Amino acid sequence: MKNETKKRIRFVSWILFALYILLLTYFLFLSEGYGRKSFAAREYQYNLIPFQEIRRFWMYREQVGYFASFLNLAGNVIGFLPFGFFLPILGYRFRNGGLICLLGLTLSLVVETIQLVFKVGCFDVDDLILNTLGAILGYLLFVICNGVRRLIYEKKV
Repeated sequence: MKNETKKRIRFVSWILFALYILLLTYFLFLSEGYGRKSFAAREYQYNLIPFQEIRRFWMYREQVGYFASFLNLAGNVIGFLPFGFFLPILGYRFRNGGLICLLGLTLSLVVETIQLVFKVGCFDVDDLILNTLGAILGYLLFVICNGVRRLIYEKKV
């Protein structure tokens, strides 16, 4: 692949990554559509027991609603897929699965802590697990796409 093409891909990836961070910030902290209460009515909420909320949403998916269950379980995974996918494109030093896992966990921990401190959500260890899984799956998607790109490029050369 030509250097100019790589630069264009990296430039577009920076723009998409910035948009992703803005959307993530909006949905995690500002969106009123996800059970946010007025500031005066907010309380500190947290769950420190691994898999408790995952199990609860799965077991009571009919009562809670399939959409709410999907939003909680798959939404946390899907929300961090772009993080794991774009970082390796933005820099070669991020082409390490362990590093992506650690950075995904760190970003998730920062998000959950901000939600707890500012009472805009619930600090949930299950969200840490699901968000980190999303970052890892995003990285695996990058590895697959990069491998396919290399196979196609090698056939053309």
